[in-house]
Amino acid sequence: MRLFIAVQLNDEIKKAITSAQDKLWQNKVGGYYTDVQKLHLTLAFIGEYGNTDYVLETMEQIHFKSFQLKLSGHIGSFGNLLWAGLEQSDNLEKLARQLRHSLAEHHISFDKKKFNPHITMLRNAKISNHADISSVNVDKAVMTINEVSLIRSQRGKHGMIYTEIGSIVSDESGN
Repeated sequence: MRLFIAVQLNDEIKKAITSAQDKLWQNKVGGYYTDVQKLHLTLAFIGEYGNTDYVLETMEQIHFKSFQLKLSGHIGSFGNLLWAGLEQSDNLEKLARQLRHSLAEHHISFDKKKFNPHITMLRNAKISNHADISSVNVDKAVMTINEVSLIRSQRGKHGMIYTEIGSIVSDESGN
């Protein structure tokens, strides 16, 4: 099964992102918009892996303290993929590094691309010649990260279906 480790987003962050998506739509930007229920922040993409219990056991070895995640207001792109940017966070970088290190230590393959924290808003963006997206921003929003989820991704009749398999929570007395 196809797996990834992610932070599930709160309603405030989702509202800010869907508002920006609405503005992009109004500015005639086409493509595949990420459904509000599927918005997330990926920390590690594992891909095909059959033993979810082993991945969860590996995740449980990670200890982290709760911290704030903040939208920067910036919209960025990787080619034709548009994303909502995040304010720089040493705690987020450390959490992703710990998770990836633990996966590697336990011989669980994952995508080793440099961690570039973002929230995907739109895939295969098609920006018409008349569109002006330079004025479109994402409202600033904040959430506390105190949980990290293992998520299964499977293709359904109407796109990808995400199912949370399990999660780990922050340990305020953590290391």
